[in-house]
Amino acid sequence: MALSREQIAMRVAQEFKDGSYVNLGIGIPTLAASYVPKGITVMLQSENGLLGMGPYPTDEQVDADMINAGKETVTAISGASIFSSAESFAMIRGGHVDFTVLGAFEVDVHGNIASWMIPGKLVKGMGGAMDLVAGAKNIIVTMTHADKYGNSKLLDKCTLPLTGVNCITHIITDLALLEIKDGAFHLLERAPGVSVEEIQAKTAGKLIVDADVPEMQF
Repeated sequence: MALSREQIAMRVAQEFKDGSYVNLGIGIPTLAASYVPKGITVMLQSENGLLGMGPYPTDEQVDADMINAGKETVTAISGASIFSSAESFAMIRGGHVDFTVLGAFEVDVHGNIASWMIPGKLVKGMGGAMDLVAGAKNIIVTMTHADKYGNSKLLDKCTLPLTGVNCITHIITDLALLEIKDGAFHLLERAPGVSVEEIQAKTAGKLIVDADVPEMQF
């Protein structure tokens, strides 16, 4: 069974390391803030100038001025810092973000990502994605394995305008966890109840299945 958006976010959060600085993109990545594993501390960073972002607020905690890059209200953990967007981007461009989690329209076997526009459709702009793919040490993409028409989003070569080149190493979709290396997608884990054959059928790019592929654990 394909993972829900929340389950994808939960699996992404398992990749966080204690003490890491992590930037979460808009969409599924943002949900990961609510699933940071117990026993570890990560500092979540937002392009609009917040370091130490917490989970979504309860109704009693809502502060309309405390928002993430997606304009959603959030909380701040103990020790959080608020600063200008310019300082936030200096942190990103200076290589001080350990992980970034981004959504994408397409990813290919060369680690290229297309995440910011579809020609002919109105877009608000690049946002911070281009800076993040250039400055972050580790980039994880979260997305559905195929679009709403059933077309694969994991390709031999991206067809949409690129956000970054040769920068993506791991992808977590609603079907699988994959690593990109040596010009191919390598299947590491599959969603519970999802077969290797289904993942193969929905992956347009070269896919390597090295051994018995375990199911994700939550």
